[in-house]
Amino acid sequence: MDTTVPIEDERQAFAKQLQAHHGIVATVAASYCRDPDDRADLAQEIAIQLWRAWPKYDPARRFSTWMYRIALNVAISAVRNAAHRHRHAVRFDEALHDVEDPAPNDPQAEQQVRALHRFIHAQAPLDRALLLLYLDDRSHREMAEILGLSETNVATKISRLRQRIRNEL
Repeated sequence: MDTTVPIEDERQAFAKQLQAHHGIVATVAASYCRDPDDRADLAQEIAIQLWRAWPKYDPARRFSTWMYRIALNVAISAVRNAAHRHRHAVRFDEALHDVEDPAPNDPQAEQQVRALHRFIHAQAPLDRALLLLYLDDRSHREMAEILGLSETNVATKISRLRQRIRNEL
């Protein structure tokens, strides 16, 4: 019996999963790129790397966890490569960011969201990934699996980041 899956079925299965979880790609790209064109390029690169890794995906595991791991690795690599190329920091420009407004009539809440976004963008790539996953309500176990860290290390880093947020915001 032939157990190979036709390539068109694989493409459709991948496209279905990518569509169902496209928010992860958009969130990661938005967290690591300020410029809309760079954000689109990063999202495309993430999709390409997901497709390349698709044959190794284990359906026994959660697709979103696998997707986060690849997306964050691609994003962190992109940030490192950009830093290596440019050798200088780019100032944060709030006008380029799409900050979700949880309470459109609450200027204080809007200010807090903007301050949190500034804090997140000022972090090192790994800390930014941890904050992204934390804000997405991922468990320490999932974060550890996605980032290749121990659960204890994740808990420690999250605790330190939360303390820094309390101190700085």
